[in-house]
Amino acid sequence: MKGSAAIATILKMEGVEFITCYPTNPLIEACASVGIRPILARNERVAVNIADGFSRATFGRRIGVTCMQYGPGVENAFPGVAQAYTDNVPLLMLPGAYERARQGVPPNFISSRSYHFVSKWAENVNSADRIPQMLRRAFTLLRSGRPGPVVLEVPADVANEEVREEAFHYAPVKGWRPAADPQDVQQAVQAILSAKAPVIMAGQGVLYAEAWDELRDLAERLEIPVFTTLNGKSAFPEDHPLALGCGGRSVPLPVAHFLRKADLVIGIGTSFTRSAYIVPIPPGKTLLQITISEDDINKDYPIDLAVIGDVKVALRQMLQEVQRLLSGGRRGDGKVKAEVATVKQEYLRAWLPRLTSDDLPISPFRVIWDLMHTLDRRRAIVTHDAGYPRDQMTAFYEALIPRGYIGWGKSTQLGTGLGLAMGAKLAHPDKVVVNLMGDAAFGMVGMDVETAVRERIPILTIVMDNQGMSGYERYLPTALSRYQTTNLSGDYAKVAEGLGAWAERVERPQDIVPALRRAIAVTEGGRPAFLHILTRKEPIFPQGEARAS
Repeated sequence: MKGSAAIATILKMEGVEFITCYPTNPLIEACASVGIRPILARNERVAVNIADGFSRATFGRRIGVTCMQYGPGVENAFPGVAQAYTDNVPLLMLPGAYERARQGVPPNFISSRSYHFVSKWAENVNSADRIPQMLRRAFTLLRSGRPGPVVLEVPADVANEEVREEAFHYAPVKGWRPAADPQDVQQAVQAILSAKAPVIMAGQGVLYAEAWDELRDLAERLEIPVFTTLNGKSAFPEDHPLALGCGGRSVPLPVAHFLRKADLVIGIGTSFTRSAYIVPIPPGKTLLQITISEDDINKDYPIDLAVIGDVKVALRQMLQEVQRLLSGGRRGDGKVKAEVATVKQEYLRAWLPRLTSDDLPISPFRVIWDLMHTLDRRRAIVTHDAGYPRDQMTAFYEALIPRGYIGWGKSTQLGTGLGLAMGAKLAHPDKVVVNLMGDAAFGMVGMDVETAVRERIPILTIVMDNQGMSGYERYLPTALSRYQTTNLSGDYAKVAEGLGAWAERVERPQDIVPALRRAIAVTEGGRPAFLHILTRKEPIFPQGEARAS
């Protein structure tokens, strides 16, 4: 068989159901021939985002796969892969490449070189006979260790080259879950039991390890409050008595309060990266880190204690140690839960006027509040986009189930949320999937509403339109006053309707909930829906204080 057919056959063996693409690649036809559905986006970046969202929504158990043509196609895909890399998302990218004889000839773009910086592994398939070997390696990396994208570029002549029958041997690859060093586990548990005010910082490693039950068990047994990172949002139910919320660029008061008083910060499934999109750890704290990757240890913060291993396995080991050391296997007198409740009430009381505002134009906080109280959050998946929609939403939308919310950050490619939502819907067709974005983000990827229509992916897209780039005014005062640089305009409901989606424009706060109900019903009937909500610029979000101004 030809190289492209060999790749498609292996993808089928690995359980791949679809491959996202744009505009052409020999793999598209080869995959279609073996029953793998090609999903054609309107640009390469969104194709990558769809594969990314699929991997996230399935906790990396089912891998999103994407392909595109060589040259401009793989050049255009770079932002999507960079986003996946910064967020540690396992996806497989199989771009085309120039023929082997034309590689290394300027200005031909060689993706295995450039993508080396934004992938777990980037390589060139230089022989059709090596296809089974290299895909075996790719899926091993995708299913083991710290998650991340893998890029294998396939030269055009390799895609058409025959694979020798004796060279084609393949069996699906499983993942591995390494246990932690028992001595490290013992030291970690002793440190937790000795701490006077521990707090847990849960990252998305909890989600990929599917360790949310173990995390909850540990928190409840020892009455330790929990907050999540931006990427880890939904790893711990945010209506739980010990839940503090999400510590990203927004810092809810409960997160700040318990982080300030903590003597021990327990990072579970987080890299402890210093970033504008991760709440900083105050100095003087003892840090305990539980992670799958040694690359995370002492990367940004000095780590006092480390447990390296699969998060689910490591937490089970720790729970066994807790059971051994504590009579009854638990402790706590309810005081921490009471304190959490008090601080959360203070926080919500301060922000409730914005969350329930009847003012015109509509407050973005009102949109978020009404969305949260209209959705059945146990059968929904929601994601934000970059900018203030992210910072305002993560602070107040309470996620109740694992991956009921897809948080993303570190790199912040405007428009990523649309593709992520489509990927999540492909993973969970039974759930209502919502993408909340601003008008600037819609400008980046809006044409891909047509992708959702054409490919029958019934998501709900909500555009909060404040007619400009909110928050940039302070950086560009002269450009704004003289040339209106940050002002934007457009009737996005008409655009979405023209692309085939059901669309509605909302201008009054009392119309939000009825419009949401209609839109949700449309998606449940199998058609993408779109709400264009006119909002005001409100460039604020919680920064660790109770006041909402």
